[in-house]
Amino acid sequence: MIEHYITQQTEFPINERLPWVMIDKLCETLGTIIETLGDDYDIKDGVAIHKTAVIGHNVTIKAPAIISANCFVGSNSYLRGGVFMAPGAKVGISCEVKTSILLEGSAIAHFNFIGYSIIGHDVNIEAGAILCNHYNEREDDTVFVHVDGQRISTGLHKFGSLVGDNCRIGANAVLSPGTLLLPNTIVKRLELIEQDKL
Repeated sequence: MIEHYITQQTEFPINERLPWVMIDKLCETLGTIIETLGDDYDIKDGVAIHKTAVIGHNVTIKAPAIISANCFVGSNSYLRGGVFMAPGAKVGISCEVKTSILLEGSAIAHFNFIGYSIIGHDVNIEAGAILCNHYNEREDDTVFVHVDGQRISTGLHKFGSLVGDNCRIGANAVLSPGTLLLPNTIVKRLELIEQDKL
């Protein structure tokens, strides 16, 4: 399934076909990857930062996390719960990224929240866009996805979005939990994407 969304080679080891399984295992996977990293990374307490990465002022990065070559993390951002940034990925100022994977060349502008999500190659997410990961308003908060007309349970209470390669997400857009965007999808500014409507 994930191969329909992530179509290019990546440094992140994609060894699961279901994105929510990848997210559920992300912290464990990051710990394994960190053990293989070389001297071009500064590694301390479960956080690995490539020596070419640029980290702004007052950034908080909680383990486990991998910030790869030529990445950028803007001032006052908060990365936690397991974060992988592939080479060239960018997180702008005052963003929160939780339990997520950002693949090569993707950019999150500023004032964004990205939760329990996989962001494909060369994705651009404009300022203020939110990728939600939890249904606060539902009695049964299990996250479902829709694939080929079928409603499929992830079995998780937290799963955000799978954003395919080359997508564009406009400012202040909101992606509801379980959103799957095929490559080259454009989400308009202020648009709400809610694929699992009850």
